[in-house]
Amino acid sequence: MNEKKERLSIKEWAEEDRPREKMLQKGASALSDAELIAILIGSGNQEETAVQLSQRILHASGNNLNTLSKRSIKELTTNFKGIGEAKAITICAALELGKRRSSSEVPRQEQILTSENAFRLFHDQLCDLPHEELWIALTNTQNKVIRKVKVSQGGINQTAVDIRLILKAAVESLATGIILCHNHPSGNLRPSSQDDTLTEKVKQSARLMDIHVLDHIILSDKGYYSYADEGRL
Repeated sequence: MNEKKERLSIKEWAEEDRPREKMLQKGASALSDAELIAILIGSGNQEETAVQLSQRILHASGNNLNTLSKRSIKELTTNFKGIGEAKAITICAALELGKRRSSSEVPRQEQILTSENAFRLFHDQLCDLPHEELWIALTNTQNKVIRKVKVSQGGINQTAVDIRLILKAAVESLATGIILCHNHPSGNLRPSSQDDTLTEKVKQSARLMDIHVLDHIILSDKGYYSYADEGRL
């Protein structure tokens, strides 16, 4: 009597062993090459799970992703049951992205060492606007910019700026420094009382999380004002 070989589908595996769930719980780095490919193809065939099929595809390429990347779409669809054109295209596209990533340059982070650096960071973005906008630059321990975030538009006052949004962005970016910057379309670079209040509130709130306000720049097409240069931080 022939016994039918039992095969568990991925949905029947323990949750921590399923590739998608495993990635969610432990991150992409915890997955094997076969598990990552299994996520790409989504399903296997009648005899194999997606992971088993992926293992066989890798084995046929010497368990080497560079060798696999040289296989054509036709080779994949012809040699592996369960790999149709759509799945083959997905595999080839993912491997091509991997090649391009390895040859891409890491974006250069601008380092803010002076108020002039901070002014230049925002100048082109804000100098010609007909309305006020408040932006922040979030920096790491070397004062290199992690990201810039637009916080508000249309005016700088206690109701227009939610300090929680500033702190949330800083915490999410693991920033150690914040640089505030907004424009004065009128060209008057003198800080208003609202500017002073905002600066102090952000400074005090950020300090509770060991995040430092490095500067608050007010700019126009004529120049800029720096709270740090004026000794007001």
